[in-house]
Amino acid sequence: MSVTTTDDFLGGRIRLLQPADGYRAGLDAVFLAAFVDAPTGGRVLDLGCGTGAAALCLAARRPDLHLTGLDADPRALGLARQSVALNGLDGRVALVGARVEDGLPRQAFDAVMTNPPYLVPGQGTRPADSRAAAHMEGGADLGLWLDEAIKALRPKGRLHIVHRADRLPEILRLIEPRLGAIVIHPLWPRAGEAARRVLVAASLDRRSPAVLHPGTVLHEADGGFTPAAQAVLRDGAGLS
Repeated sequence: MSVTTTDDFLGGRIRLLQPADGYRAGLDAVFLAAFVDAPTGGRVLDLGCGTGAAALCLAARRPDLHLTGLDADPRALGLARQSVALNGLDGRVALVGARVEDGLPRQAFDAVMTNPPYLVPGQGTRPADSRAAAHMEGGADLGLWLDEAIKALRPKGRLHIVHRADRLPEILRLIEPRLGAIVIHPLWPRAGEAARRVLVAASLDRRSPAVLHPGTVLHEADGGFTPAAQAVLRDGAGLS
């Protein structure tokens, strides 16, 4: 039997079941949820939701929203369903088992948030087998992943992405022809260090200039979280 843990997010407002080994949600999911800008009462898709960390954090931060999590991994979805029930969110968070490459509902969501697989096959070191599916681009590469996410947006809908900072040029190349009002929010490990993760948001039917935010420094010199990071991770503060 697979071993799982139950972990606290947002200072205990959310409890999440996760596998004890393999891919485990953390900073990326919480900051992605904090970055989402959606209209009151809107419908939000968490594309590649895994065990549901981002969807549950967003549900806690925005009680007005209706969320759908989609993932192809049945084990992750099973844990996500247990976490939805554990947190009393059955009526607000729906979960769907499906592959991105099979297509998504068209123009169905006011916002989409996604943490796409970030390793390209054949590049870098392949992760352990238990983590490979979560990290490695498979049947849906980044281009297809973002294409389907954009098609799922309603008019004026907004796409939110967290990804490796070194893939920012590729992300912008893929979304700029179709989306505008782009916002880029770097996540700096420490002051003076290069960003390893970046948050990107962009909208349909808007063409205003791109904005580069100052971003968030995650850690103090001693390794502890900065007050700005703690506000998101513990207190559920938003970035948008």
